[in-house]
Amino acid sequence: MPQAESTFPQRPTEAASTRVPRPARPVRPGPPAGPRVTVSVAGDGRAWGDWIADRLERHGLRAPLHHWDPPAAMELRAALGGLTLSGGRVLLVFSAGYFQPGVRTGREWDAALAAVTAAHPGRFAAVSVTDPGNLPRGAAALGPAQLTEAGAHHAERLLLRRLGLADTPAPGTGGPRFPLDAPDVWGGVPRRNPRFTGRAALLARIHRRLAGSVRGAAVCTLLGMAGVGKTQLAAEYVHRFATEYDVVWWINAGNGDRARHKMAALAPELGLRTGPEERLRAVMDALRRGEPYHRWLLVLDGADDPEAVAGLLPSGSGHVLITSRNRSWDTYNTLLLPVPVLDRPESVAFVRRRAPRLGAAEADRLAAALEDLPLLLDQTAGWLNDSDMSVGSYLRLLEGGIGDARTVVAEDFPMTFAAAWTALLDRIAETAPDAGELLRLCAVLAPGTVPVTLLGRIRGDFAPLTGDPRRLQDALRLLARYSVVDATRTADGAEITGIHLHRMVRLLVREGVPADERERYARAVRGALAAADPDRPEEPARWPEYAALLPHLLPSGALEADPAETARPVLNCLRYAYLAGDRDTGLTLARRVDLAWRRLLPEDHPRRLDLLHAHANLLRAAGQYAACEELDRAALERLLGRSSTPDADILRAATGLAADLRGLGRLQEALELSRYVLDGSRQTFGEGDGRTLAAQNNTAVSLRLLGAHDEALDLDLETLRARRRLLGPGHPWTLYSELHYATDLRLTGRVEAALELQERTVRSHHRVLGADHPQSLRAGHGLALCRRGAGQGERARQGMERLLERAVRLLGRRDPLTLMTAAGFCCLERESGDPERALATAELTYTGYRELLGPAHPYTVGSDANHALALLAAGDRAAALGSLSRALPAMELAVGPSHPWTLDLAHNTRSTEADLPPYQLRDFEPLTI
Repeated sequence: MPQAESTFPQRPTEAASTRVPRPARPVRPGPPAGPRVTVSVAGDGRAWGDWIADRLERHGLRAPLHHWDPPAAMELRAALGGLTLSGGRVLLVFSAGYFQPGVRTGREWDAALAAVTAAHPGRFAAVSVTDPGNLPRGAAALGPAQLTEAGAHHAERLLLRRLGLADTPAPGTGGPRFPLDAPDVWGGVPRRNPRFTGRAALLARIHRRLAGSVRGAAVCTLLGMAGVGKTQLAAEYVHRFATEYDVVWWINAGNGDRARHKMAALAPELGLRTGPEERLRAVMDALRRGEPYHRWLLVLDGADDPEAVAGLLPSGSGHVLITSRNRSWDTYNTLLLPVPVLDRPESVAFVRRRAPRLGAAEADRLAAALEDLPLLLDQTAGWLNDSDMSVGSYLRLLEGGIGDARTVVAEDFPMTFAAAWTALLDRIAETAPDAGELLRLCAVLAPGTVPVTLLGRIRGDFAPLTGDPRRLQDALRLLARYSVVDATRTADGAEITGIHLHRMVRLLVREGVPADERERYARAVRGALAAADPDRPEEPARWPEYAALLPHLLPSGALEADPAETARPVLNCLRYAYLAGDRDTGLTLARRVDLAWRRLLPEDHPRRLDLLHAHANLLRAAGQYAACEELDRAALERLLGRSSTPDADILRAATGLAADLRGLGRLQEALELSRYVLDGSRQTFGEGDGRTLAAQNNTAVSLRLLGAHDEALDLDLETLRARRRLLGPGHPWTLYSELHYATDLRLTGRVEAALELQERTVRSHHRVLGADHPQSLRAGHGLALCRRGAGQGERARQGMERLLERAVRLLGRRDPLTLMTAAGFCCLERESGDPERALATAELTYTGYRELLGPAHPYTVGSDANHALALLAAGDRAAALGSLSRALPAMELAVGPSHPWTLDLAHNTRSTEADLPPYQLRDFEPLTI
C-alpha cells in the first residue's frame, strides 16, 4: 500500500498548545443565590439537562445537574428519595433512558413514583423529552411538561410554568443550543438507535478525551473487533453531544475514494465557493482555520485501512472520531480507546429491550452464552423475540454447533459467535428458503456491500428468485429485519438497493455449503459478473461499475474457472485498474490470474498474451521496469519466432518493450523500437487507427527523452489533432496528448502557449478523471513547471507542494510520479522557499531514484545533480562541486556527451567552479517515461 504520510520535509508551522474549549454552558461570574432546583437527567437527555439548567440559572435559580444512573441492584424508591437529600426541589427530566428500560419495569416505576411523591409532597416536578408512550403510568401524576412539541421559547415557558415561575423567557443570547435545533451542518449521521443501552462511562471518557485534547490533536479512535458496537457508540456520541457542535459530518470510511468524495461534499455545506477539483483541499483548510465554524465534529466510520483515509484528518479546533478494527491508528497521532464488550448488566438490559418476552434470568443466560458481544446480542435476541423457541432450547442448539468446524472462523471472535450464527442461519434456511438461497449466493461474493442490481443478474437455477424483483426484495427485507445484513434503501425506504454482509457471517455461510453445491452458486454468480461487465474499461464513466465488479472475481472463483467463461471480465477489470490508477489492486489481481492461467492455458494462448500485456502495464506504472523488460522481451521473442511479419500481437509486445527500455534509461534502443512499432502500425492498421496514434505518441516520448524536442512537438501535435477527431476532446488519450504537447511547447521555449494549454487541460483532467487520478497529478506537475517558466515562481512552488503531498498520500513515496513531483518541488523550493527544506527534499529524491532505478540511471544521476544545486544554495559549495564532478561523467555514460542533460550538467559544473550567480544554473527535469 502507498505510504499514508510523507517523509518529505514539511514547512514549519506555528506550534499550538491551546486546549480546545469545551463549547458547553458559558462561564458565569458565580452561581445564582436563589432557590435550588436539582435537575436529574439520564445520559441520553444530557443536552436537555444542560439547556434546562442554563435557562433556570438565567432566572436566578441554582440548578445543579444530577446524572441519573442508579445501579440495577439499588431499590428504585431509594434512588429517587436520595435526590431530595441536597434540599430544594427536584426536576426529573424524563427521557427514554431515564426509565432504564430492560432494567426496571413499568410497575416498579409506578410504585416508586407514587411512594416518593407522597413522602415528599411538592418537592418533585417533571418534564418530558421523549415520546409520551415511553412514560410509565405513574409518571402522569407528576404532570410532566412536554418540551419537544415546539421551539425553544415555548419550551422555556412550559418549563417555567411547571415550576410555578413566571413564564417570561430570559433575555439575552448564548448558552447551550436548544436540543431540538440541529447543528448548522449535519450530514450522513445515522439515526439514533432507540435501543442503545449503557456505555455511559465510555461515552463520558470519549468526551473528556476530545474536549481535553490540545488544539489539532483532538482525534479519538474507537478500536474493537467487528460486532462490538463501535459505530453505534459513535452515533450515540454524536446525538448525545450534538449541541456542542455547529458542524457534524459523518463519513463511511471503508473506501478511501468514496471517503474523500464525501469529505469534499462538505465544501458547499460550509459555503465554500470552489471548483469540484479543489473542494477537498478547501474543506481541510476551512476546518483547520475554523472558518466559518470552529465547533466541528468529523466521524470516520469503519476506517479499517488507515493509510487510505489518514489524509482526511484535519487539524484545528474541532474533533475527529474514528471507528476501526485496525490498531495501527496509534501511529497517526490519535488516541486509541478500546471498545470492550458490554458489561453483563448492560447486556441483560439490552437483551430485554430487544426481546421484551425474555425475563432477566433468561437474558442473563443468553448474554453469558454470547459473551456480551453487542452484534450477536442484537441479532440473536431479535430473532428469539419473533420465535417461540425458549432460551434453553436455543442454548442447546448452540452446544450442538460448537464442535462443528464451521464455527472456527477467526481468532478475534469468541467461539460462540460462530455457533450462534450457525444456529440462526440454519433456522433461516428452514423457515425462509429464499433468504437462505440469497445468503448462499452472497457467500460467493466479496465481503462488503453488494448492489441489488448484481443480485438481480444472477440466473440459472436461481432465476425464479433473482429474476423476480418483488420476491427478491421480500427475501432481502427478511435478512435486514433480523440484522443479518445491513440494507441501503431508496430515499423513500421502499426498496433495498444494496446489502452489506459481515465478513464473518459470510465465512460461516460459505463453509456451511457443501463443496459440490458451492460450485453451483459460484457458477451462477460468475455468470452475473460477466453479464454486469460493460466491456468498456477505457471509458471513465464506466469505472464505477468495474470498481464494484472487481472485488467479486476472486471469491466467485472467476480466476480458477474456465477462462472461456471468465477471461473477458477479468481482463477488463485489469485494464480498468491500470487506466484508473489503481495499481496495487491491479497488480494483486494480475499475479493471482497469472498463477491460475499458467495451470489452465498454454504459454502461447492468446489470453495468456493479453494477461501478460495487462500485467506489464501495471508493473511499468509502478516503476518495475526490469521485471517488465523480462516479460515483454520473452513474449516478443516467442512471437517473432512464430512470424517475422509484424502483426497486432508483435506490435503490442514491442510497444511494451520500448516503454520498458525508456524506463531503464536505454533511450536510443527505445527510440529504434518505437520507430519499428510506428512503421509496422502504419502498415498494419493504417494512419488514422487508434493503435497507430498510440505508436506516434510513444515515438514522441522517446524523442523527447533524447532531447529532440522539436521533432517530438511536431509528432505530438499531429497525434493530438488526430485523437481529437477520432476520440473527441474529452477522451483520456486526447488529454494525454495535450499534456505531451504542452510539455513540448515549454521545452522549446514557447512558455506562454504552454501555460495556456496546460491550465485548460488541468481543468479537463479534473473534470474527466478526478483530481486524484495519476494523470491529473501529472497534469498539475506540468502546470507548475509552466508557471515557473512564466515567472510565477511562488505560485508554482505552492502548487507543486500540494501535488507532492497528494502524490505521497495516493501513490507512496517511491512511486515514479511522486519522485518526479519531488524533483520539481525541491528545485522550486530552492529558488523561492526554504533552502534547507529544498536540500532535504533533494536528498530524499536522490535516494528514492537510486532505490527504484539504480545508481547509473539518468534520473538517479540527474537527481544527484539537483542535490548539488541544493547544496550550493545552502552554502556548501565544496560539497556541491564534489557531487557535480561525480554526476557529470555518470550522465555522459548514461545518455552520451551531446545529450541536453549532459550539456546542462557540464554548464552547471563550469558555473559553480566560476562561482557564477545561481540563476544561471539549469535544473535536471525527469520527464514522463
